[in-house]
Amino acid sequence: MARRSLFSKPLMLLISRLHFYVGLLVGPFILVAALSGIAYVISPALEAWVYQDALQGTQQGDVQPLSAQIAAAQDYLDSASPDAVRPAPEPGDTTRIMFSDPVLGPSQHNAVFVDPVTLNITGEAKVYGTSGILPLRTQIDLFHRQLLLGDTGRLYSELAASWLWVMALGGIVLWLNRRHALKAKQGPRRLAKRHATLGVVLTAGLLLFSATGLTWSQWAGGNIAELRHAWGWNTPSVSTDLAAGDTTPQDEHAEHRGHAQTANTQAPAVYLITFDHALHAARQAGLEADRLQITPPASPDQAWRVAEIDRRWPTQVDEVALHPRTMAVIDRTDFATFPLAAKLTRWGIDLHMGVLFGTINQLVLGVLAAGIVVLVVWGYTLWWRRVSRSSGHRFPTVSEPWALLPPGTKLGLVGVALALGMALPVLGVSLALFACIDALRWAAIKRRQSMCIRPNTPR
Repeated sequence: MARRSLFSKPLMLLISRLHFYVGLLVGPFILVAALSGIAYVISPALEAWVYQDALQGTQQGDVQPLSAQIAAAQDYLDSASPDAVRPAPEPGDTTRIMFSDPVLGPSQHNAVFVDPVTLNITGEAKVYGTSGILPLRTQIDLFHRQLLLGDTGRLYSELAASWLWVMALGGIVLWLNRRHALKAKQGPRRLAKRHATLGVVLTAGLLLFSATGLTWSQWAGGNIAELRHAWGWNTPSVSTDLAAGDTTPQDEHAEHRGHAQTANTQAPAVYLITFDHALHAARQAGLEADRLQITPPASPDQAWRVAEIDRRWPTQVDEVALHPRTMAVIDRTDFATFPLAAKLTRWGIDLHMGVLFGTINQLVLGVLAAGIVVLVVWGYTLWWRRVSRSSGHRFPTVSEPWALLPPGTKLGLVGVALALGMALPVLGVSLALFACIDALRWAAIKRRQSMCIRPNTPR
């Protein structure tokens, strides 16, 4: 007895051909994103090796006050108060002191690394974003996100993320419909079975990459941010406004996107000893993470901000705002009190970046990205074999099964496409272009066919 298909034959044919052609056209973008993602996953280890002289300090000895470490950095640069300070998290690490510089680009700081025991300057480097990544990792990060082409280049990663989930779900539908036929494939046809099976195994990872990648995107990311704001899913952050004392939304993507505190010429003079007081007050307030960032007031009406920046499990992103004169806590946010949606967003972003579970997270992401590379390569191999077997025959269009669909199904699919196009503009525009090109191909094919079967007219 024949097995019943999940959908009608024309609809399954439409899904199959759309999966094929979208994979053919978007595959290169997904491949570049996966390969650069592998490079980003291993970049922390590369960073630790390349910049080991700057990042490693004295293992044993008495740690000097934070104010003394900052003074050493100021003497080295002959600079004013720092924009932010990250005390050495563990014995043998260095303290990172970040200064603004007018010659640097947006979201960049000049970081000086100080041995907290000897007060020796171990290095100096340009750091990027609130994550403070070093130059090598910065270039890998920028290439992964926008091919070093600025905002224009971000279209590539948004295109890949917009279609990745469609490809994954479409592959699942095709596998469910053909799984019994795939089991019987032997010889050269086994590659299709392997391609389908690997896609099913990687589905959860593909959906995670797509969803979290879209939140960073230029167009879809803005729509997602507006939706989260409308539904009250924003991640809370402390307010450093001395007159407000309420929470304001936080950008969870700042670590990967590159947003950071900009230089403020109106920043008040800060006594270095106050950094010691701020660190002590934050510890007394319950900030227990090894990795902290201390940010002095940017203006006279602003408070100090001390934040946990250790994203390993369990997530530590608590923050406190401290009064500049009394060091009393005037506002705080605790991750334990975040809305569930904000927690899931934070975890998803940290998973995507490979920091939530440390090395284990990075290994899993590397395997997933390598799996995506294999999927794309196998997909193009299947396409090449199809070209070789075609012997000059045309490739079928998507418009053919579309024409066979009932009007109600067409109307429903058009409604879904319009909704997705509004939410994910890059997907919508690329789908419209694809539909136009495919329709023109179909019209040309029908015209050639009609000319071939036209009867000869008598002379």
